[in-house]
Amino acid sequence: MALSTTVKSIQDIMRQDAGVDGDAQRISQLTWMLFLKIFDAKEEEYELTDRKYRSPIPKGLRWRDWAKDPAGITGDGLLDFVNGKLFPALKALEYGEGDDPRGYVVQAVFEDAVNFMKSGQLLRQVLNKIEAIDFHDQKERHLFNDLYETILRDLQSAGNAGEYYTPRAVTQFMTDMSAPRLGELVMDPACGTGGFLVCAIEALRRQVKTAKQETILQHSITGIEKKPMPHLLCVTNMLLHGVEVPSLIKHDNTLARPLRDWTNKDRVDLVLTNPPFGGIEEAGIESNFPATFQTKETADLFLVLIMHLLKAGGRAAVVLPDGFLFGDGIKARIKEKLLTECDLHTIVRLPNGVFAPYTGIKTNLLFFTKGGPTKDVWYFEHPYPAGYKSYSKTKPITIGEFEREKAWWGSPEDHYAARVESEYAWKVSAQEIKANGFNLDRKNPNKPEEEEGDPEELLAAYHSLEKEAQAVRDELKRLLGAALGGRK
Repeated sequence: MALSTTVKSIQDIMRQDAGVDGDAQRISQLTWMLFLKIFDAKEEEYELTDRKYRSPIPKGLRWRDWAKDPAGITGDGLLDFVNGKLFPALKALEYGEGDDPRGYVVQAVFEDAVNFMKSGQLLRQVLNKIEAIDFHDQKERHLFNDLYETILRDLQSAGNAGEYYTPRAVTQFMTDMSAPRLGELVMDPACGTGGFLVCAIEALRRQVKTAKQETILQHSITGIEKKPMPHLLCVTNMLLHGVEVPSLIKHDNTLARPLRDWTNKDRVDLVLTNPPFGGIEEAGIESNFPATFQTKETADLFLVLIMHLLKAGGRAAVVLPDGFLFGDGIKARIKEKLLTECDLHTIVRLPNGVFAPYTGIKTNLLFFTKGGPTKDVWYFEHPYPAGYKSYSKTKPITIGEFEREKAWWGSPEDHYAARVESEYAWKVSAQEIKANGFNLDRKNPNKPEEEEGDPEELLAAYHSLEKEAQAVRDELKRLLGAALGGRK
């Protein structure tokens, strides 16, 4: 059976279960089971290469012990085992210094995980479908990576869960332009389901030629996610993409740690992120930041943190809403800090609908390097493809659309000297931005004026439409009169 058909059949089974309500719960339910299946496949590989390997999961609770056998435990017995033994034991796993970090990964994944299914028979059917997927087969694993990306994309229409997913075209473009280098530490402080980190892994793996370089890659990716479901999805995503022990993916609130507690040892080379925007942080979080930048706006706090986290010469690519660009007050002070301490060399302005249906807010991609003030900000206005008026679930933004930006981009080594202005691109000096109160919301001065049409032709068309409308009104009156006349 094709993998896509297998996953669809799993979702169809879950729809029959009274405990699973909606796409978000189905995805969460599917993912904790996939995690255990994938983790077990990884452990089989470890056991082949290390005879001393010992699983951090207690005996009797590994996938092979209770889920693998198609004719195994089912019904109420299966539910009692999952709810009464499996989940409590995995949530209670203890991890201390010197212990296998895989134990930390399992405990963190199950800390807030939930078994939504209420039918043991249906649960057994789902387990059997998952067991049929062979994660040792490289071809099948590769196909499942693509399928998993589709599952994550489904979050866009799963209510508020859409906030955890950034379109793959956007994450890919931001990663491509940031060019991660092997040996650098890449971070997403609001990593969601891990889209940016996956793109970074793929970019770094193309540079791996030796076992030593693979070891470097394994310690090059770090992320933090506040909410349990996307954290679970992210850890599973890391396993699928070859991160052996994704212990650097933390389940925590990044902003809850005081800014002063992030020291030199925490600094990173590259930040790729889409911090939550439009959200308000819980009371007290803002006190973790200097008084000048204290706000409840989540995205603003993340930007202050990102500037602090970057090493000298470190780079960042960040998704931010239009409101940040033109905002004043604290937002203006944050932008002043950004332009003073970093080279904000590029802002790519995205059109409406990129994040639909989660939000219709217009967004921007900010690219900057820490270590020197901004001299000029280059803007690039991303156009819709021909014939598009907006994006949608069936017509999402694609990576191919960014070829225009890539051809224009130039090299950071020569400070993007080869860039030229066009109908999509223009440059604004930092001095001009400062003089305008650090308003980064700059309109495209090179955009051609839209043709309004010949006035006489427009007037003729208007009169023609008026005649058509009057004809329709007359016909409706006639039909209504006939109907009323027929009643008498």
